[in-house]
Amino acid sequence: MKAAAYICNRMSENQVHIALVGNPNSGKSSLFNCLTGLNQHVGNFPGVTVEMKVGVSKISETIEAEFLDMPGTYSLYPKRSDEQVTYDLLMNEDHEEHPNVLVVIVDASNLRRNLLFASQIIDLKIPTVIALTMMDLAHKKGVEIDILALERELGVPVLSINPRKNKGIEQLKKTIANIIAHPLQAPVRNFVQQAYWGREFVEAIKEKIPQLSDYKALHLYYSYNEIIKNDDEKKIVEDVIGRFPINKSAQQAQEIMDRYTRIKQIMQHAVSEPDPLLKKLFTDKLDNILLHRKWGYVILLSVLFLLFQSVFWLAQHPMDWIEMGFAKLSSSLSTALPDIWWSDLFINGILAGLGGILVFVPQIMILFALITLIEDTGYMARISFLSDRLMRSVGLNGKSVMPMISGFACAVPAIMSARNIENKKERLLTILITPLMSCSARLPVFTILIGLVIPKTYLFGFLGIQGLVMMGLYLLGIITALLVSAVARWFINISEKSFFILELPTYRAPRWGNIIQTMVNKARIFVVEAGKVIMVISLILWALSSFGPQGKTEAITKQYNLSKNNPLLNKEELTKEYHAAKLENSYAGILGKTIEPIISPLGFDWKIGIALITSFAAREVFVGTMATLYSVGELDDNSLLLRDKMKAATNVNGTPVYNLASGLSLMIFYVFAMQCMSTLAIVKRETKSWKWPMIQLVYMTGLAYLMSLLVYQLFK
Repeated sequence: MKAAAYICNRMSENQVHIALVGNPNSGKSSLFNCLTGLNQHVGNFPGVTVEMKVGVSKISETIEAEFLDMPGTYSLYPKRSDEQVTYDLLMNEDHEEHPNVLVVIVDASNLRRNLLFASQIIDLKIPTVIALTMMDLAHKKGVEIDILALERELGVPVLSINPRKNKGIEQLKKTIANIIAHPLQAPVRNFVQQAYWGREFVEAIKEKIPQLSDYKALHLYYSYNEIIKNDDEKKIVEDVIGRFPINKSAQQAQEIMDRYTRIKQIMQHAVSEPDPLLKKLFTDKLDNILLHRKWGYVILLSVLFLLFQSVFWLAQHPMDWIEMGFAKLSSSLSTALPDIWWSDLFINGILAGLGGILVFVPQIMILFALITLIEDTGYMARISFLSDRLMRSVGLNGKSVMPMISGFACAVPAIMSARNIENKKERLLTILITPLMSCSARLPVFTILIGLVIPKTYLFGFLGIQGLVMMGLYLLGIITALLVSAVARWFINISEKSFFILELPTYRAPRWGNIIQTMVNKARIFVVEAGKVIMVISLILWALSSFGPQGKTEAITKQYNLSKNNPLLNKEELTKEYHAAKLENSYAGILGKTIEPIISPLGFDWKIGIALITSFAAREVFVGTMATLYSVGELDDNSLLLRDKMKAATNVNGTPVYNLASGLSLMIFYVFAMQCMSTLAIVKRETKSWKWPMIQLVYMTGLAYLMSLLVYQLFK
């Protein structure tokens, strides 16, 4: 940092940026949520691909600060792209978000390990506050921390906080406000004194650039191109590097050893620890069961089954209420409104599309609530641990599990989270297979098809067949992803060593406020983001389904007008045939009929073909498409539920469109098909090439067609 004058200067400009940094699972995000609440958004900083949360909070009556929730970091020697983001922000003083104050979140129950990163931060000489979290867990372990003694040893303010219970937050704000008003002088003495590692290099650099801290000067040896923007200063550094070469590996190893030696001394002065031979905590005892070599996998499968079964159990009644409400509303409006084009647009375009969105909100909310519950309690990390051996057998490692699990929500952020995987080959494999995870966009498709073709029966009185089928679809995606990875690893020629280090967080009670906030946010994102796409496509579909080539439409209308005056013909049947003929000869019908020969071997009719095309924008559009097509095609049946209309649909030969064979075939198609433009775009961005998204599109579409064909032929 450039001396106290520089710090004062920046703070006086009211550009107060406070970065929250710390090890993963230290409570950093909990503190961020506590400080900023709903005043947060995702920040995309120039040159940065990893998304970071940015939030605003008042820390005093006169100061409003911007808080940055930085990615979890173990060391200032970055190994992953997200750690590199933190490193670049801290080292680059010209960065527009360079922090005025750092809050280092330290897990008190793992103090020794957390102090390594904290000590590196302190040596950068940026105004720093240490926030101790999980003090309650430390007490349970028998660890007692003398905060005042620790503060003296570290030379920076140290506070105890509990973001979950909002304890210590006001004191933290006051401390930050005091630093901003009266910038603290960084400790003159470095945390560790350089023995031989880089000392001559540091002294030579500081002769030329005296405002640098010793530790930042040392880091110029590794990253001067990123840290220094001035060409003259770059030449100075290059000259010194040539005169005083450093053995990087030896320097880093010696530094870590020196830091841990100093940390040990601090622990002796400020921390009282129990005998390590005392009985294990509840967490350790529970891990003996949940991470058991055999029973751990049985428990994992049981948890997954309960998750998918609950999606049906808990969401059934709310979905029925929403669906019946829209059906009654449509029926009432079709009676009350005049029979003209704009009422048709409103009922069969807007209302049908809106119903296709809102009916699945309960399931979206419940699914994300349960996933958040699993993550919040600490079990999600155990799933990664259990999966590591299996992952390695197909060319991945345990770190691939988190993007794959995130893929159950949405493939876009899941693929972005693969940046945490250091190994390039494993990262690419993870990106290639993550879209095979059944994301939440597939959930509406699975739900309506399972309700149509799978009977609502139970095995042994409690195992729902529908829940088992849902779980089977998700497991099919996982198994296929592993098989694809096992094959693809032989074609990707990247040789790089791999390692898997995972910290298992302690089990904790879920934060119900966090779960509720997640449910509301995910429902909002689904309704607003996916809803916009669904509504636009629903309106386009209404137009394509309501209009067609003028000659054909006029001929059908003329024939209908002639026939309806014939007393021998059933007027109700005649009206149905008229609307069906209009739909078939509309622009949408012509499009569907064009691709029908290609998809008919899969058991799909032309209406399903239209849905396959429209749902390439977003898979959940399938339901909105069906709602629009069946509303336009069955104009007099607005009182019926969508599932009833689909159940009543028949082929030309009188057989139902949706039977067990065609229903399973369609579900299998959606398990495998790459029908998401956003996913292809993000894969291109992450791999910096169109090669890999095109490979995904071809192999997933081909796999979807072949597997659907096989399933339909087996069950028809």
